[in-house]
Amino acid sequence: MAAVQDKAQGCCGGAPAGKVALPAAAKGGAVKEEIADSPPTTAKALAKGIPIMTRAQRSHPLDPLSAAEIAVAVATVRAAGRTPEVRDSMRFVEVVLLEPEKNVVALADAYFFPPFQPSLLPRTKGGPVIPSRLPPRRARLVVYNKQTNETSIWVVELSEVHAATRGGHHRGKVISSEVVPDVQPAMDAMEYAECEATVKDFPPFIEAMKKRGIDDMELVMVDAWCAGYYSDADAPNRRIGKPLIYCRTESDSPMENGYARPVEGIHIIVDMQNNVVLEFEDRKFVPLPPPDHLRNYTPGETRGGVDRSDVKPLIISQSEGPSFRITGSFVEWQKWNFRIGFTPKEGLVIHSVAYVDGNRGRRPIAHRLSFVEMVVPYGDPNEPHYRKNAFDAGEDGLGKNAHSLKKGCDCLGYIKYFDAHFTNFTGGVETIENCVCLHEEDHGILWKHQDWRTGLTEVRRSRRLTVSFICTIANYEYGFYWHFYQDGKIESEVKLTGILSLGALMPGEQRKYGTTIAPSLYAPVHQHFFVARMDMAVDCKPYEAYNQVVEVNVKVESAGPHNVHNSAFYAEEELLKSELQAMRDCDPSSARHWIVRNTRTVNRTGQPTGYKLIPGSNCLPFCLPEAKFLRRAGFLKHNLWVTSYKSDEMFPGGDFPNQNPRIHDGLATWVQKDRSLEETNIVLWYVFGITHIPRLEDWPVMPVEHIGFMLMPHGFFNCSPAIDVPPPSDVDAKEAETPKEIHAELISKL
Repeated sequence: MAAVQDKAQGCCGGAPAGKVALPAAAKGGAVKEEIADSPPTTAKALAKGIPIMTRAQRSHPLDPLSAAEIAVAVATVRAAGRTPEVRDSMRFVEVVLLEPEKNVVALADAYFFPPFQPSLLPRTKGGPVIPSRLPPRRARLVVYNKQTNETSIWVVELSEVHAATRGGHHRGKVISSEVVPDVQPAMDAMEYAECEATVKDFPPFIEAMKKRGIDDMELVMVDAWCAGYYSDADAPNRRIGKPLIYCRTESDSPMENGYARPVEGIHIIVDMQNNVVLEFEDRKFVPLPPPDHLRNYTPGETRGGVDRSDVKPLIISQSEGPSFRITGSFVEWQKWNFRIGFTPKEGLVIHSVAYVDGNRGRRPIAHRLSFVEMVVPYGDPNEPHYRKNAFDAGEDGLGKNAHSLKKGCDCLGYIKYFDAHFTNFTGGVETIENCVCLHEEDHGILWKHQDWRTGLTEVRRSRRLTVSFICTIANYEYGFYWHFYQDGKIESEVKLTGILSLGALMPGEQRKYGTTIAPSLYAPVHQHFFVARMDMAVDCKPYEAYNQVVEVNVKVESAGPHNVHNSAFYAEEELLKSELQAMRDCDPSSARHWIVRNTRTVNRTGQPTGYKLIPGSNCLPFCLPEAKFLRRAGFLKHNLWVTSYKSDEMFPGGDFPNQNPRIHDGLATWVQKDRSLEETNIVLWYVFGITHIPRLEDWPVMPVEHIGFMLMPHGFFNCSPAIDVPPPSDVDAKEAETPKEIHAELISKL
């Protein structure tokens, strides 16, 4: 991910390297490296006479892969193909940074990059040994072979060198490769386009559409949904899609809402590997819904309506610039600091979250925060809706479907953008410009008190730093936000908008599994579930593992001498000692929440420091235990899971949920090890969802719905960390400080 420089200048910190890399051609087209000791400014001459020297360390170990690194990783893997046929059949599903171990990150943050904090490393006798360079970065590639239907995982080492006569370039070396049996990787946008073309060229489909009054195939929309897993017919021995069909009303309108006319009754299965239709059946004739005059959502004149005329401009001005500072991907704001990352599957990733707390210095809170999966099951048992249960991260990729915010942004004020780089299916590098938005927001009152005796008032306004991105998965839009507050809170928020996934009804038909939106048009009930993975580090340096989790429930005191007024209650804590014990659900009736505590750091009252997870609105799946989609989504059975950190446990449904036949792959299987959670690296998996009973007001495009949770300091600070926020400097604030006249009524009360 590259920082965009037009709003706030970013730069890369670095330190000179003390090694020289001498590339040599390796077997399979990769490059083999030999490292020789040499001063950083000394050039070595190769046999060909090309001088090569190492460059200063430019990329932090957690920086997303650059466009150049992605290109090198792809070229290295392709060159390692055994034959031209193998190389030509390679399709690149994902190329992502292989994140290093935490000690490498600590080394980088101690000596090579901000925050330049040597105390992150453990003390050693004789003082720390400072290396001259960091280990080379590595890329992890998921490659699909379109010829053999095989999926493989590759690891490529990336070494940055500089050729004086050619300019900068990169070298790559294959570290490992393995074929993963019985899996299908995520689908790609190129495959979706090929699927649409395959279906629209299929003669029986053309005939079925003519039967429904559609002769122009340009009106037809084919959304290729992943097949899921319902029986052996969906096994991953073949790569299949089960598309949904829609039909626009007008072909000459680029913003025509085609989702307003779903085509039902046609069963299609497409071989995504070979781009052929495997199964086709026109099972039931359902007439197309009549055109709905309220279907479109473009500005007034173009949709046949009138826009409001009384909306005045709202301008956010920061005349002195923003309060944040950006150095590469390193962000500093109001005592907070962290790094921004981005992956094709998760989208936005927040690394190395810490708070600078006066003389206590930089205090870590979390190693890594991200959204690792989302599942959208539908509640209509009829075809095709029962098989709508998309795994939008694992089957499609939240990051790969992110927007360029150049085309419309919900942020106001002074904005810092970051670009994101990806590989496309054929191995080319694509860039989403302005993919991540970072900006400050006013957030109302931070704190306030008025002394009723004197009338003196102290009030502070709150502001927050917001980091966000937005993606589109077929008909729905999802905005993912991390908000950082001046009082030490971190809020995670998802905003849902977009267009409902609709179904067609026979004339006069009604269904209890949804809401009728327009004549012959209805929206099935469904749920949206999100999984946030939080690798916590409350007051823990990278080499420390001193965290534990307690559950807090509020209890009413039993009747008796301790509750003579029948109104006594208290908070009861329970230590979650193992992974199986830590499968928990929300309980609003007991104000249930969870605290991650450091067992070896205390506050001024002698209590362990901690951060608590406060749930927002939430739900569990509305389904029977035998529901087929729960085979792949066993992690939806509980709102909270807690595991001991393991680097390869990243995605709750496993690495490959597409057509996954394995029951409860991923998180639900990992916790069966029942590892101890006492003094360890704690990972929280918070599952939160919203149940969507569609309304007429959700049509034609749904107003934003909000859902999320909060991470809040609990005994982490000795007092409010927001007490030092300065008062407003405007005239009104000064006037508010003037004592008001004390009235006679108040004097008599005194």
